[in-house]
Amino acid sequence: MTAVTRVVQAGGPVIVGAGLAGLTVAVELAPLPCVVLSAGPVSTGTSTGWAQGGVAAALGPDDSPDLHTADTLAAGAGLCDADVVRAVTEAGPAAISWLAGLGARFDREPDGTYRLGLEGAHTRRRIVHALGDRTGAELLRTVVEAARTRPSVSLWEHSVAREVLVADGQVQGVLVDTPEGPVELRTGSVVLATGGIGGLFDATTNPLTSRGQGLALGFRAGAALRDLEMVQFHPTALDVGLDPMPLVSEAVRGEGAVLVTERGERVLRNPLAARDVVSRAEWAQLQAGHRVFLDARSAPGARFAELFPSIAATALAAGIHPASDLLPVRPAAHYHMGGIQVDLDGRTTVPGLFAVGEVASTGLHGANRLASNSLLEAVVCGRRLARHLRRTTPGAAGGVPAAAPTMRPFTPAPVDPAVRRVREILTRAAGVLRDAEGLGTALELLREHVDTDAGLVGYLVVRSALQREESRGGHTRTDFPAASTEVRHTMMTATDLVTVGVR
Repeated sequence: MTAVTRVVQAGGPVIVGAGLAGLTVAVELAPLPCVVLSAGPVSTGTSTGWAQGGVAAALGPDDSPDLHTADTLAAGAGLCDADVVRAVTEAGPAAISWLAGLGARFDREPDGTYRLGLEGAHTRRRIVHALGDRTGAELLRTVVEAARTRPSVSLWEHSVAREVLVADGQVQGVLVDTPEGPVELRTGSVVLATGGIGGLFDATTNPLTSRGQGLALGFRAGAALRDLEMVQFHPTALDVGLDPMPLVSEAVRGEGAVLVTERGERVLRNPLAARDVVSRAEWAQLQAGHRVFLDARSAPGARFAELFPSIAATALAAGIHPASDLLPVRPAAHYHMGGIQVDLDGRTTVPGLFAVGEVASTGLHGANRLASNSLLEAVVCGRRLARHLRRTTPGAAGGVPAAAPTMRPFTPAPVDPAVRRVREILTRAAGVLRDAEGLGTALELLREHVDTDAGLVGYLVVRSALQREESRGGHTRTDFPAASTEVRHTMMTATDLVTVGVR
């Protein structure tokens, strides 16, 4: 980064990331002023806008937060924090009401009640969708519009956080590359809401810009990272040669579609099993030389385009008619359960540094995220973090946010040359199946790239995967195929890389 050209007082917290989690914090903070940094134009480059699934919430007459909690704990394979799970699931209905109050256009039944879908490992219909399979885009539109109408929110586009400034153990600000040049943005509160790491894998459903930048920022600032090896591979990425790969929502299987090989044989008996189970079953077929397809011809059949318009459009663009053709699919990196360790209020181990959304490890997802709990977490924990900041930030009602930099002709920074190499290494060694030999080789190869964000995050993911000598949730070691009787978290810090037990 070049020399800082100016120092600016933020006027309140600085939020790094303009997806659902970050903008939820900004909107709920009002009238407390804040600055939101978006690496590109607001509304682009975020996994939120790509989310086809919905928001999980116990709204049905046969459902309850207790049942939602039980399903989440079962999917999390022992690594969830039960108190966190309970708090988030209990807040689910209120999160839906908050979004609806902001103008989110959720799908409803003729009587006005929410239309509830079913997804893998849920025992009840509790998935609330918006505009069919466009839930993420609709929720992003909702919070972007809400943020733009609040004078307390200053949106900085094309502004990339390069370093969280820490002095005497306390956050002092953040260094930012802006269209006007480098800026030192002074604040005592920095919120990391940067998303996941899917862009570090060759096969991913995430934006390619999702490369763990928040993890690198947090790690270098001294924050503890937890369970980085826990990557969820979505079993139904559309395999038509695109990078990133289009997602075929789990809701398609919820409507009756089944996974088959090219010979028409079922890949597994229960198509709505947890994602790690489905991905391993598919991977076994692919490794055996078979192809895997999603068969939606009978169900949802002719209703496919009505229920899943964006998926249908993507398939048609590739020459595939979902109502009459098989959809070629394969597992792809989709969601990162690991992240920066935080409590329910988003506090990291560094005073003044917070994290929310996919970059954070709250204890909700454990070893395997339950479908549609991620958008729920972004809203519930984003609102909770905002309330914490309102309580603890001096002069909450009277400040003014720093004005956004003047937009000039913008030239995107060149892609980090290490990224392509990191993608190759992680895909080979830290995919659906892992072993010590492959992980050890990857660790040595990644050592030469740790001076870059992508290389550092890749190195930490691989090192965490080496430490977890068992198979649990999204982490499968072929050399340690069973789950350990001792349930433990892996922890990474800048001073010590240790494994600690779960209390």
